[in-house]
Amino acid sequence: MFKTILSAWLCIMLLSFGAKAQTTTDYISEYAGYAQTLMHEYKIPASVILAVAIHESASGTSKIARHLNNHFGIKGPNSNTEIRSSYRDYPSVTESYDHFLDFLKSRASFSPLFEKYDQYDYKNWARGIQRGGYAHSRTWASQIIGIIKKNELFQYDERPDDYIETVIPAARPIRKSRSSRGKTYTVKSGDNLSTIAKNKGTTAAALMKKNGLKSAALKPGQKIKI
Repeated sequence: MFKTILSAWLCIMLLSFGAKAQTTTDYISEYAGYAQTLMHEYKIPASVILAVAIHESASGTSKIARHLNNHFGIKGPNSNTEIRSSYRDYPSVTESYDHFLDFLKSRASFSPLFEKYDQYDYKNWARGIQRGGYAHSRTWASQIIGIIKKNELFQYDERPDDYIETVIPAARPIRKSRSSRGKTYTVKSGDNLSTIAKNKGTTAAALMKKNGLKSAALKPGQKIKI
């Protein structure tokens, strides 16, 4: 009798914690279809939607995911009495997904992405969402892209076989304009450091420091930075 009760209790415990021990693979299987539905409607990669949800909700196992159905880490009021949280709650997980897309569409820092990138360009979407201020971490976009690659989430984006990824050009080094480059002055006969400093709107001490001079004595033809 005792063994029967114990076995029943163990089964109940395993069932109660089974949903919480969800793997990333299970999570993808459960929500990939809905992510694609949103992709078709909004033209944002399903891979990005899934990766952000996986990252922000720990594949649906985080406290706010379990208690608030919040899979995207969006803050707001909630009516939950089980936990105290600054994150908003949703009646269902799919409504959390819906609100994530509405959130991106309604914010000026994200809405231009819908015109700029297509549903296949997951890398630029991830970087664009980070630039818009979705997360404070500087590595957030890299983490999202890493999740997509590791789990091959790009397979849900329905990319054409001949699709070519947008290449982001490397940032060019900023060149100083002529006006901002260091200027020099050629010392003429009769010049001294004080008069040069006065004419150039600075001080003799500043010129000595800038030019590494140990003495204020100058020679005709000598070039000094001003």
